[in-house]
Order: sequence, then structure tokens, then C-alpha cells
Amino acid sequence: MPKILIADALSPAALAIFRERGIEADVRTGLAKDELLKTVGDYDGIAVRSATKITADIIKAAKKLKVVGRAGIGVDNIDVSAATAAGVIVMNTPQGNSITTAEHAIALMMALARELPAANASTHAGKWEKNRFVGSELYGKTLGLIGAGNIGSIVADRARGLKMRVIAYDPYLSPQRALELGIEKVELSELLPRADFVSLHTPLTAETGNIISAEAIAQMKNGARLINCARGGLVDENALKAALDSGHLAGAALDVFAEEPAKTHFLFGHEKVIATPHLGASTLEAQENVAIQIAEQISDYLLTGAIVNALNMPSIGAEEAQRVRPWIALAEKLGLFVGQLTETSFASVELLYEGSAAELNTRALTQASLAGLLKPMLSDVNMVNAPLIAKERGVQLSETRRNRQGIYEGHIKITATLQDGSTRRAAGTVFSDGRPRLIQARDINLDAEFAPHMLYVINEDKPGFIGQLGTILGNAKVNIASFALGRSTPGADAIALVQIDDPVPDGVLAAIANLPLVRQAKALAF
Repeated sequence: MPKILIADALSPAALAIFRERGIEADVRTGLAKDELLKTVGDYDGIAVRSATKITADIIKAAKKLKVVGRAGIGVDNIDVSAATAAGVIVMNTPQGNSITTAEHAIALMMALARELPAANASTHAGKWEKNRFVGSELYGKTLGLIGAGNIGSIVADRARGLKMRVIAYDPYLSPQRALELGIEKVELSELLPRADFVSLHTPLTAETGNIISAEAIAQMKNGARLINCARGGLVDENALKAALDSGHLAGAALDVFAEEPAKTHFLFGHEKVIATPHLGASTLEAQENVAIQIAEQISDYLLTGAIVNALNMPSIGAEEAQRVRPWIALAEKLGLFVGQLTETSFASVELLYEGSAAELNTRALTQASLAGLLKPMLSDVNMVNAPLIAKERGVQLSETRRNRQGIYEGHIKITATLQDGSTRRAAGTVFSDGRPRLIQARDINLDAEFAPHMLYVINEDKPGFIGQLGTILGNAKVNIASFALGRSTPGADAIALVQIDDPVPDGVLAAIANLPLVRQAKALAF
């Protein structure tokens, strides 16, 4: 039974889902790092929000860990690179709190425009400063969005309902999508001087860090206002303070800060700043949604292999997982077959997907092939970290898809080129019984099932070989379960792929390799 650690406060609905699905779950929130290091090795999965930091050393200590689930969007508290290298899937819930965060951005924009927090404090203090708080209408104003993804697009929709003009800077926003949203796509250099309000809705990356820099602020319209409900680190906070102090900007509303929790900050108490403690996702509905979603995603992955909203693996839906699972097994076994026949490093790997195989999630199949290919040399490799390991070793990767051309409804072919220029090839398919089959090796056709213990022999196609091989195995009391043969042309090279009940003893393998007609003999394990 899989075991899950719920390390941050989640809705009780998450715990209920895990238990309903037959998964053991422990709720242990607020663990200090040393406590987490001691206990994390017991778990197959961890569910967090933003409080618990899943660092590289935590991942290293979690020997059984398969998945980390973040109930929310940002994964700043998870070392995704370390997780990927360790073969651990990282999931989040990007849609679970989109509406809540977007509404918070709109609320802050309204509060900023009408100076509501200051007016509220003044009135509670017994003052009646009606003439002091003269705000600004949103009607007819221009809202500039930096980022128009899930949350940004909802903000755009709400702002258009307020009769605002909406412009957006987002390199990934297509012209068609901008048209559907009713917004104008612009470059950042055009957005900044045009916008009356600038709202940030982009993840924190190397490219977006301090996207609102001193230089960017200088380009903003005099009297503009800034809203950040996205990530701390997008705004140069020192430059922002200088712009507020000088009067260049009329105000800023910040829900996130470069360092959190921000219990002290030089912007706190500033009369032009509205600050909230990272409340973007803090509604009852959002808390419930993200907890339910992450519990379902983690459960589906551990129980069925379905992958949803993963940052380091292609998504595979529950229904698709049933269909693609035997093909993933085939892809991994083909890679393992080629990898076990190779004793030097790879220069490149080419995957061909034909027919029905080309209609599947080929990215997942490619990652499975790479995992199998690298496993004989690197035992800790899996589908998650295989692409990273291959890239680190300079292996060039290519995929080709094409319509059915041969006798099989669909098949996969792997061609691995070694550093010396030689190649290793294998092809396979999945029959109607769902069992993977090897249909080609070294461009020689055959039909063989994969088995835990196999013997692979390349020999010269001449009479007497099969009898000699059978005699050696019989004398060693190695039982043959099946025997697959293939050859290129009569008298040329032939392949024997023998399924046996037990591993081949080294002495027996050496005796087979020394037979006069044998070019190569290799013991394989699947």
C-alpha cells in the first residue's frame, strides 16, 4: 500500500480521498527540517502547500519517494531539478485557485484605485476625511497584464466587464488567443508607458526575475499603479519604493514579496502601499479545490500511472494510461534490450513510431526508451530523470512519427548510434493480448516475447549450431522455455533469442561464446 505524508495544512477532503482510494496518509504539519529528514524515507509521496521546503537533501533522504504534489500553482518551495534528477515527479494544481487569485488581483486594483485601506483606517480613527481620499475610476482605464495564462486571462475577463481596456505582454500568447480574450497583445516596452494599472501574472523564472526593474518602472506612466499577486521576486522592491517616494507611481498593491514570510519590510507602513500576506489563493473554495485536486492526482499516479499537471513529465490521463501502459513497457524493454547489448556510450538515439504507436503520447514512450537504454550503465535511471541524464551525457535525441507502412498495426523502432559510429537497432510491437514483442533486432525479423531471463546469440547461419547450443544448455540443466530464430539471408548472420527459466551461469555463457559459429553471446534480463 502506498504511503503519503501530508506535510502542510490541507483541507480534510484530501485525507478522505487518500483513505477512500486505499492509500495510507499521515498528517504531520509544521515539521522542522531535521524531523522531516528523519521521517521522509518512509513515504512514496508528499503533499505540500507553500510552507514545507522540499529541498535537494530532503529528496536525497526520501529513498522511496515517487511524487511530490503541490496544492497550488507555484513550486518555489520544491527543488524541481533535484526531484527530476532523483526520478521524482513534481505535480501542482494550476487551475485550482485561478479564479480566487484573479479575484484578489481585481480586489487589490479596486482598493488601490479608491485608497480603501487608508480611508478605512482614517474613518475608524474618528476622522471624516472625505476630501483627502479622491480616487480614480477604473472605467475607461488601461490595464496592462504581464502574463495572460490561466489567471491573467480571468483578470482580463473581469477587467473587460469593468469596461477597462486590456493590453497584455506574454511571449506565449498567440494572436488567436488574444483575439478570443478581447485583449491587445503588445511588447513590454509598449505596455509600460500605456498602462494605468500594471498587474503581474507570470511565474518567477530566470527571464522574469525583476521584470519590474528600475528601468521598467521609469518607462511606466506617471501616476500608474502596480499590482502583484503572482510571485515575489518579479519586482525590484527597492526601485518600487523609490518610485513611490518620488511620486512617479501613485501606488502599489502587493500580495507577494521577495522573501516570505515578510514579517518586517521597508514597504510596510508606506502610505501608497497595500500589503496582504500572500492571500491570492486563500478562499474556502480554493483551499478545498486544490486539496481535492492534488490528492486525486497523487492517488491516480500511484495507483494507475496517470500523470496530470506534472512539471517534469508528460501528462497521461487515467484512460490514456490504460492504453499506453503496455507500449511504455515495450519502449522500456526495447531500450533495455539495446542497452544490454552495448558496452560503450551513446552518441545519439532515434525513435521511430509507426501506425497506432504514433498516435500515442510519444514523449512518454521516448522517456521510457531512454530509461531502459541507460539502465544497464546507470541503475538509478527512470522515466523522469532519463532525459536529463541523456542530455548531461551529450546524447542527441530525435523522434519520427509516420503512418502504418508494414504488417503491424503499430510498432516502435529504436536506433542507437555509439560513439564509434556503429549502431544498435531493435523494433517491437504490442499484440492484442497487451504483451510486448520483439519483432526485429539488427534489422533481422523475428518474433519473441520478453522474459526475465534470456540468452541472445548471433551466429553464422550453418547447420549444427542449434544442436550444439541445446546440448550445452541441456548438460548445464538450463531449461529452455521458448526459442526464437531469425536470419537476414541463408548462410549469413542469424539471431537466436532463447527464453530460459534461470540465469545463465557464466561458465555456460563462455562455452556458448566459444562455439565455432558464434559471433556474440549475451545474457539478458528484463
